[in-house]
Amino acid sequence: MRADARRNRDHVLAVAGDVISEQGVDVSMRDIARRADVGLATLLRHFPTREALLEALLHTSFHELTARAAELEASQAVEGALVAWVRECVAWTTEYRGVTVLMAAAIEDPESALHVSCTTLRAAGGRLLARAQAEGRARDDIDGDDLFALIAMLAWAGDQPALAPRADRLFAVLTDAVLVDAGDRGGRGAEKPAQPSTRPREPRR
Repeated sequence: MRADARRNRDHVLAVAGDVISEQGVDVSMRDIARRADVGLATLLRHFPTREALLEALLHTSFHELTARAAELEASQAVEGALVAWVRECVAWTTEYRGVTVLMAAAIEDPESALHVSCTTLRAAGGRLLARAQAEGRARDDIDGDDLFALIAMLAWAGDQPALAPRADRLFAVLTDAVLVDAGDRGGRGAEKPAQPSTRPREPRR
């Protein structure tokens, strides 16, 4: 790609990130082009679909969260690693309002530009969950699909003004339901390590 074309592409991505943070993923491609001061045809030449634009915008974050799962797996106890990774995923997804809906759809659509990144991310979380289950620290009747759905639910709640103040409470309820005392897979939740707040981040400007 020529240097000027790459600069244009990077500019569009930067503007798209700001617009999506402000208005959510349902914002029209035409509005993004207008804010980036480019023609719609130029935008579509770089990113023919909304999913392609989001894949380019979120690719680095997907990669970082996948790598983070491996890092936590190697450095923390099983329940701490799982809780920390889920918390980081929830915090990240609240940066782009509505992205969890597209991610959930992309999981089921192999033709989506987001499909590979989303399934890779889901698999990373599934490994952390399976590790906790193998040591009797997480209930064994859920899988990576369930975990991904729970993350999406928490992120959705964080997007809702009426529910956002309860984000930490809802997160605690979820982790208490997923984690169990060692040797008691059907028992009450294990004590969780203290973690930073899950409250949604302020939109980027």
